[in-house]
Amino acid sequence: MSEQRKYIPFVSSETNMVEFTVRALIIGIILAVVLGAANAYLGLKAGMTIAATYPAAVIGMALIKMMKGTILEENFARTVGSIGESIAAGAIFTLPAFYIVYLDSGKKVENFFTYGTSTIIVIVGGILGIMFIALLRRVMVEDTELPFPESVAAAEIHKAGRRGKGKGSKFLFGAMIFGGIVKTLGEFKLFSVYWENFIVFAKQSITGTSFVGKGGLMLGSPGISTAYTGVGYIIGPRLAALNFSGSLLAWGLLTPMILYFIAPNIDIQAIASGLMATDPSLTQTAALNKAWISSAYDVWKYIVRPIAIGGMLVGSIYTLYMMRKNLITGIGRSVSDVKKAAKGLDVNIPRNEKDISFIWIMVGIVAVAIATFLITYYIFSTTILVAVVAATVMIILAFFFAAVSGYLVGLMGSSNNPISGLTLTALVVTALVMVLLGVHGNEGIAATLGVAAIVCVSAAVAGEMLQDLKAGHILGGTPWRMQIGDIIGVICAGSVMFFILSFLNQGDIANGIREGYQGGFGSSKLSAPQANLMALLSQGIVGGKMAWPLIIAGILMGIGFILMQVKSPMLVCVGMYLPLETTFAIFIGGLIKGVVQSYNKKRNHDEGQKEKVENTGILLASGLIAGEALVGLIFAIFAVGNIFPSAVFTNPSYIIGLVVLAVIAYVLIKIPLKNAGEPTNKFVQVKDKE
Repeated sequence: MSEQRKYIPFVSSETNMVEFTVRALIIGIILAVVLGAANAYLGLKAGMTIAATYPAAVIGMALIKMMKGTILEENFARTVGSIGESIAAGAIFTLPAFYIVYLDSGKKVENFFTYGTSTIIVIVGGILGIMFIALLRRVMVEDTELPFPESVAAAEIHKAGRRGKGKGSKFLFGAMIFGGIVKTLGEFKLFSVYWENFIVFAKQSITGTSFVGKGGLMLGSPGISTAYTGVGYIIGPRLAALNFSGSLLAWGLLTPMILYFIAPNIDIQAIASGLMATDPSLTQTAALNKAWISSAYDVWKYIVRPIAIGGMLVGSIYTLYMMRKNLITGIGRSVSDVKKAAKGLDVNIPRNEKDISFIWIMVGIVAVAIATFLITYYIFSTTILVAVVAATVMIILAFFFAAVSGYLVGLMGSSNNPISGLTLTALVVTALVMVLLGVHGNEGIAATLGVAAIVCVSAAVAGEMLQDLKAGHILGGTPWRMQIGDIIGVICAGSVMFFILSFLNQGDIANGIREGYQGGFGSSKLSAPQANLMALLSQGIVGGKMAWPLIIAGILMGIGFILMQVKSPMLVCVGMYLPLETTFAIFIGGLIKGVVQSYNKKRNHDEGQKEKVENTGILLASGLIAGEALVGLIFAIFAVGNIFPSAVFTNPSYIIGLVVLAVIAYVLIKIPLKNAGEPTNKFVQVKDKE
């Protein structure tokens, strides 16, 4: 087994091939910003991000190959380009929490959610992750027990391109264009992207009792979204079904049940009259329908969502518990790895084994610790003791979680890296430390979130960095050049991340005013589930504000899921937290993937053909996600400036939207299967030889 994972570099250490070039760096930076923006959009809306390694590999390969560049330039561009996704993941899981916390506490958002502070947190967290992985790279990359599945796949993409088989770029770019067009047509109201209706129960009494309730069931459709459908396709039918089951529980069980008992205290008629006053075109029936839908959304937002957050808390802990052996192994090795890494710093080591100088690594770690102290002391207005403790806790947690993140990526790939669970652990530990120090209120909450944010970004970047370093190890890249490139990528992507988050937030607020819902982080259109969880826990532990009855109900529900042996309680609870249209669309994407898998089996495709179908499908899905996300960000920027597209139809039809959904399904089924190629049993052998 170990022999199969000892790779001979594609480019030998004696070969001094062109690698760190201006064009490769520029392409990588652009990819880092673009893929980071796409993942920020997706993560805030759907609570998930997609691995950027494959899109960055395909795009970088296509552009550099067109410029007659080298394979190591492609590797360098991919490394820099993919780091934007991890920056986005770290940012969206934590930074919106500052906005939510300060909004709830009555302070102005500008008190913390500012460009300078947010950017410093993201950049120092990213640099810290790179420093720790530079320290541990040699030991972890050469570990024969770690398969690095996504690293091997990324390296194979580059190798295939050099063999003249790099056709993936046309699928990726074509899907991006298609996804952008669909999003644009939806924004111009050529079709309705969602349908919903409220069905009032015919009988409102409970048999055998004198109680008479009031309520019904809200019905909804899948959202017409290439991004959500693409996510469902990537995660597959089983995980998409788990995610959708959460929505069924939220909208089919909890919301109608709770609404039934509290609606007698709600004046639905008065709400309907208010809606008719603001919109005279509404009929009495339509206004009543909207009033019921609005009440159902209120129940979901203020009661069901906190229950879901309790379940997410249990789900995160359970995920870490299930990985306990790997986590304990990763933590145990991380200490000894530092000693091994320090011993290997020989100036005569080969080009493809040289990392950033050990001295500069230590300087970088100390600089981040100082930055954390300054942020905690000056911006969060804590005492010197609290600032010192916060910086110390941050360094310790960041080191262990960077090592653990890298280890888990080596086992399962960055797509399965439980960053939110690691961040949650960091937040709870920091919050308890703050409580022990006697820190309460907004200062303690901010310090807790600040430490958690830096640790989150650090762990996300560490995992992605190690994955790219392993791919570079296979191809023969130079580690220190890749690490310097990633530092530049972190600085560039981190410098614009605040604007991306701010535009999405402000754009959703503007859309909410226009369409009649409360927009911004945490809204039905911009859910930010992980950030809401972080905000609630920090407020609950440090600030003493917690909706304990609802949280405890969610915790018990999560325990029930575990006892029922639900595969991923966290994913079910995230499904409860997300809007029905989102999870329904993700579920449709999962079903489409299931159809593709069924055709694979029906046509007796061998492993090589299945691999080609899988790769083509992932590239198409990634392109659909990126296309919608980038166009969606553009429209969000327009919305901030109060510029909205003109509606083609006043009342657009959802039937046209269903036609669009059918086209999306056709693309995701037909094109991958069409490119399965001829049967071959040589696929694995070719990989092993190289």
